[in-house]
Amino acid sequence: MMKSVLAGAFAALAAAASAVPAAADTDIKFALDWKFEGPTAPYFVAIDKGYYKAEGLNVTIDTGAGSVSGIPRVAVGTHQLGFFDLNSVVRFRDQNPEKDIKVVMMLYDRPPFAIGTLKKTGIAKPKDLEGKILGAPAADGAFAQWKAFVQENGIDESKVKIENVGFPVREPMLADGKVDAITGFTFSMHFNLLQKGIPADQIRMLVMSDHGLSLYGNGIIVNPDFLKNNPEAVKGFIRATIKGLQDTVKDPAAAVKSVMKRYETGDEKTERERLELVLREHIVTPWVKQNGVGDVDPARLAKSVEQIGVTYTYKNKPFAIDVFTNKYLPPAADRKL
Repeated sequence: MMKSVLAGAFAALAAAASAVPAAADTDIKFALDWKFEGPTAPYFVAIDKGYYKAEGLNVTIDTGAGSVSGIPRVAVGTHQLGFFDLNSVVRFRDQNPEKDIKVVMMLYDRPPFAIGTLKKTGIAKPKDLEGKILGAPAADGAFAQWKAFVQENGIDESKVKIENVGFPVREPMLADGKVDAITGFTFSMHFNLLQKGIPADQIRMLVMSDHGLSLYGNGIIVNPDFLKNNPEAVKGFIRATIKGLQDTVKDPAAAVKSVMKRYETGDEKTERERLELVLREHIVTPWVKQNGVGDVDPARLAKSVEQIGVTYTYKNKPFAIDVFTNKYLPPAADRKL
């Protein structure tokens, strides 16, 4: 009886210790991959509801210029944490082996990497891209997967003309017929094309994960020195972010208002619909419903590392555990959406 009581006491103490907040007023600069749009709602909800503050964190959030180019900001410590593409982190680590950057929480279980096109182009499947012009921003996370997409779908890359376009002109060029297809995230291309007057039934998305790619998408990455010196702050950031995400899933219309306070020129209806699309298609997947948000399937991640290597020559091929850790995640029961 006494042993049972003691065991219960120690278990309770261990659980309490695992949820100890970081030291008060730990400053965290968090780098986004893109603008303040609907999908960023969980972070702003966590700020507005005091979830980060309750963890002893003073969080500021900065916009970004793409899910690839911002990774060095976290690597050098300009930002302690960020939201970027796992596959690009794999490549960055290989090119910068001294930077032990890891993803500590997965968000886009089904990555939004896609080829966007219009019905009138006749592009309905990957091979239809042959003989066409593809507009692709160099810093785009979806374009970073292009060669693997080509390999998996047997596309003759020599028959596809790649045009390097800037993010601001990507959708306008497609709408004007200057390119036949573009690379990007589903929720960016779809709503940008709607804003250009393209009817929804004329927009086509070839989502790469539906065409052979086993890749994951964006997750939360952390500066290795900050992780080593502030593990409790990282755990607290993840806990607070999950609470913000859970609130966002429950009430997207209320959550998006936290974004609109920082994006006064945006359209609330568009951003709510963008958020709902991301939640439905990329975050709250069947796997996440069963296992909780934040973690990954080790076998799938290992396959994705292999898949990246099909068209990227590794200097030192990583193991899945090199690029992702679930060590800082709360229990699965606390991560249910």
